[in-house]
Amino acid sequence: MTGPVRGTPGWLRETNDRTALSLLLEHGVLTRNRIGELSGLSKPTAAQMVSRLETAGLIHVVGEVSAGRGPNAASYAVRTDRMLAVAVDIDAEELRSTLIDASGAERPIAVTPLVGRSPEDDVRAAIDAACDAAGADPQRVGAVCIGVQGALDPRTDELTYIETLPGWPKQGIRRRLQDALGIEVRIDNDVNLAALAERTDGAGRDTGGFALLWMGDGLGLSVDQGGSVHRGASGGAGEIGYLPIPRSAAELDPDARDLQDLIGGPAVADLAAAHGLTPALDGDPDAREGFLAELARRVAVGVVPVLALLDPELVVLGGPTGSAGGPRLAELVTSELRPAWGERSVVATGVAAHPVLRGAREHLIGEVREALFAEVSRLAP
Repeated sequence: MTGPVRGTPGWLRETNDRTALSLLLEHGVLTRNRIGELSGLSKPTAAQMVSRLETAGLIHVVGEVSAGRGPNAASYAVRTDRMLAVAVDIDAEELRSTLIDASGAERPIAVTPLVGRSPEDDVRAAIDAACDAAGADPQRVGAVCIGVQGALDPRTDELTYIETLPGWPKQGIRRRLQDALGIEVRIDNDVNLAALAERTDGAGRDTGGFALLWMGDGLGLSVDQGGSVHRGASGGAGEIGYLPIPRSAAELDPDARDLQDLIGGPAVADLAAAHGLTPALDGDPDAREGFLAELARRVAVGVVPVLALLDPELVVLGGPTGSAGGPRLAELVTSELRPAWGERSVVATGVAAHPVLRGAREHLIGEVREALFAEVSRLAP
């Protein structure tokens, strides 16, 4: 479908309608006169834009504003229930999901167990739970973005590194889900989605680029280059946990063979227990400091190849371990690196909670809004 020719009345109407919709998405609630003022268009033109969008069901009246001596002016907002999406974060035990609409407002997070009946049943249960928590109709959901502990090859629709997803097929998963659910499906690595959240809301917001070292049960690395995540030819970039550790690091853990053995979740839990700390790193402050100092030496081993190969402006320590270690862990890692690497910027994650969901949310807000703008293009002249 081609749009109206640039410069024609049809093109001008569509441009104006898109402008009005953009202003309402940005400001939330506006009167016709205020839309005219913000767009620089005349009151009659603003009235025509509002009338077309209201007739199409894209906006609706939500209240009235006093207009002084005259009658009150109607205030309008976007119909956020027109296009909905759901963000999903999956690990080995459960699915966390939340509803997304064009306003970008945060909604409750639902948690459902990963029962492994089938991928489509698991994702459908997560969508229904998110809609139930937000009081929304699941039939209006048109897209889902799923963060998985694995990688999807965009060339072959093949999932790799999916040991935590029993029952999920390696081949054709995206097409299978789209056919079963009847909606648009995007599957992405959880760390890449977390990096999107870090770029939007966290430590990477004002940087030219950064590397996010994710430390949870598994390890991952995501590289942001000017706002774009580097995924690699097969979608598997960043599987840093399989990187062998150098001989010089053997003293940290003689049994460790790769970075997963050194700073993966089980290794960090064992190290915390050895210092008398709980899995949440609660305990004696001196014991916590000793634990963080030893952990920092291990984390520095993982940061060195990132610095050597990528030379990022910033290294962000994320995931459950990076979040729990916080700024103090980042400070200690920086101290470990300083003798050989000088002053390198290592910081703690700036996303306080649910970074994978927040990243999926950022992606879906764009999709939902584009769907609304596509509706504008189909408005009758």
